[in-house]
Amino acid sequence: MSRHARGQMAYHSGEAAEHSIAQDYERRGFSIAKRRWRGPGGEIDLITRNADGVVFVEVKKGPTLARAAERITQHQMARIYASAAQFLENEPQGQLTNVRFDVALVDGQGQYEILENAYGLG
Repeated sequence: MSRHARGQMAYHSGEAAEHSIAQDYERRGFSIAKRRWRGPGGEIDLITRNADGVVFVEVKKGPTLARAAERITQHQMARIYASAAQFLENEPQGQLTNVRFDVALVDGQGQYEILENAYGLG
């Protein structure tokens, strides 16, 4: 399989994982504000909101949930914080907006686990 074909498979697999996670948030009463929103630090997979505030969601896919969790790095978290700060500039309460940073882990069979406030901020 070519490098391009593998990249396309990974892209579509990630997109499917993000879609299932977005559906879970919607079932729980969240609205999806943005998908794959790009800020200065990079892309935020999902930005959701409800009456409590804004939730930034990083979706990680791997063959197992544990392997997906291993893909989260400190450097990546810092980039997501930078992008989230830029997104909040357009919110009515700005940087004072109530926020949470979640991580959604998705395995190769499509099973998932959402870790709320996974980064310990918000």
